[in-house]
Amino acid sequence: MTVQAHAHAGHPARATEWATLALIGGCYALWAGALWLWPVAPLVAWAVLALACALHASLTHEVLHGHPFADRRRNEALMALPLSLAVPYRRFRDLHLAHHRDSRLTDPYDDPESNYHDPDVWARRPAWARMLWRINNTLAGRIAIGTLLGQAIFLRDEIRLLRARVPGIARAWGLHGAGVAAVAALVVRSDGPPLWAYVLAAYCGLSLIKIRTFLEHRAHADKAGRTVIIEDRGPLALLFLNNNLHAVHHSHPNVPWYALPALYRANRDRFVKANHGYVYRSYAQIFRRHLWRAKDPVPHPLWRRD
Repeated sequence: MTVQAHAHAGHPARATEWATLALIGGCYALWAGALWLWPVAPLVAWAVLALACALHASLTHEVLHGHPFADRRRNEALMALPLSLAVPYRRFRDLHLAHHRDSRLTDPYDDPESNYHDPDVWARRPAWARMLWRINNTLAGRIAIGTLLGQAIFLRDEIRLLRARVPGIARAWGLHGAGVAAVAALVVRSDGPPLWAYVLAAYCGLSLIKIRTFLEHRAHADKAGRTVIIEDRGPLALLFLNNNLHAVHHSHPNVPWYALPALYRANRDRFVKANHGYVYRSYAQIFRRHLWRAKDPVPHPLWRRD
């Protein structure tokens, strides 16, 4: 099945999801309001910009899964302004949908979002690199440097694809560049923050998303046991659009964000049994356990090269 087909497999004809569309409009309004607020209260405006960038990243994930429209082109148009600057929408779409091949979850090569390394490659890395990745394997490290490390690896791989003239890559980056230029122009013309401050806000917004992705997946022999459930219902769950119920999302990737909690409540025992009890009560529990302590090793503990 192609990535595009996977994105819409089982999608029935449906009406526009107005809750998602309204939230996208609210996100852009929040962002614009923060730019307007900058001359009056720059610290508050900067924090709101970071939150808007994080929410936009969560919405980008929602949109690539076929929301709020059934039409992929209209969904892509909603994400034309890349508020967090870092990743082209089309590249995120294709890589993330490839990540949804659950049989390959956590594979160092075949899962584009895996944080595990090939043990043989890991053994050959210099000491400074191993130390950096070990820091990144704690929650504090993931928040502080995870975005920087992830972006560096992503850009390295994208440059290789561009040099190899892989179809679609240059167009994705061209569209992204136009979007970034539009965001920069709006920031400058609005008398908002200097561009360096905006880039820092976008980085912090993506760092907030790293709280969600930190332990979404683990090494496990059963593919259903690789995806977490975090039963948090607080502000972070809202910011992440309920994607903390990650095993539910992987089981039902076409279900919109606002329907995930009810789906989980109605089938909690089934989901918890399927993912072998990989459950946390809240993000507070995760911070207590893993702020300074890695949840698992960097080299994949179960992976073997075929």
